[in-house]
Amino acid sequence: MKNKNITPIKRLSLRDEVYETLKKNIIELEFEPGSRLHDKELAEDFGISRTPVREALKRLEDEGLVVSTPGSSTRVTPLNEEGASHAFPVAASLHSLGARLGVPRLSPDDFERLEAANENLEAAMKKQDILGAVKADEAFHEVYLSAANNPEIISALKRIMPKIQRLEIAQFGSLNGLKSVEQHKKIMEASRKGQELLASRLVEENWLSLGELLTGK
Repeated sequence: MKNKNITPIKRLSLRDEVYETLKKNIIELEFEPGSRLHDKELAEDFGISRTPVREALKRLEDEGLVVSTPGSSTRVTPLNEEGASHAFPVAASLHSLGARLGVPRLSPDDFERLEAANENLEAAMKKQDILGAVKADEAFHEVYLSAANNPEIISALKRIMPKIQRLEIAQFGSLNGLKSVEQHKKIMEASRKGQELLASRLVEENWLSLGELLTGK
């Protein structure tokens, strides 16, 4: 008799879980830039076959987070300021569009989330909590993206943001996160007034200023 509490494991879910885990470790520099990734060893660590690992590595290669050379092991892509300098204007434009679409749809709960995320960012910067700061900043901008309700923006940013976040984490010591906190406050003020165009411009400036700080361009 079939146990109703057990459902078939979907291969896609396993592949996605492996992909998300590897991606997180690459972004957070747990896997150092240039380090080798062996699909056999990773499969053993996960306790699974090599196929989902290879599929996840292929996705990561398509996104530029790993590089494979025929006849050799896959390696984590080295940090690339030049590549990030190209990514920042695109990310800035997409986040700006998200803010323009999202501001008219913000709810009181959304503003509470914005405030909380910015407070978390400020606290993380003061404690030199690098991952906490990156996650708090992501949570802040996620409020606008969620309100915008445009999956195309989300899809495009998923390919771009890892390159930026890796550089943020690697160069955390050079960041002036408290400046970003103040920029966020101005974005929220414009949002409360329903000034979506101003909020959109301020969001773009927020990302571009971070890009200039990290890449010098």
